[in-house]
Amino acid sequence: MENTNEQVNPNPPQQPVVTQQAVPNSTAVLVLGIISIVSCWCYGLVGIILGIIALALASKGNAAYKMNPGQYSEPSFKNLKAGRICAIVGLSLSGLYLLVVIIYLAVVGVAIGTIFSGAPWHAFMN
Repeated sequence: MENTNEQVNPNPPQQPVVTQQAVPNSTAVLVLGIISIVSCWCYGLVGIILGIIALALASKGNAAYKMNPGQYSEPSFKNLKAGRICAIVGLSLSGLYLLVVIIYLAVVGVAIGTIFSGAPWHAFMN
């Protein structure tokens, strides 16, 4: 065995720790985007509202990331982008579903109006 007289430094010099924070509202944008897709079948209204809120929060988070990209972590920025995409999909599906509901109600209204157009309404009023 070799006997070395080298001293081992118990506290090696530490490099500064760079902590990156999450992009503002990245998780909220992702959650709202997913919920806007899921809730697009609620006559489209809930999905439209949540999609618009998610897009507004995503634009604020994207602007903050572009001002100082080194301050924010890459996974949180990817969550922000995924949430933005989900919000766009949810907003599109909700708008389409709302349009279908409006057309359906118009067709049913015209059909009911046509059926009862020959009815003697004066007999019902007395």
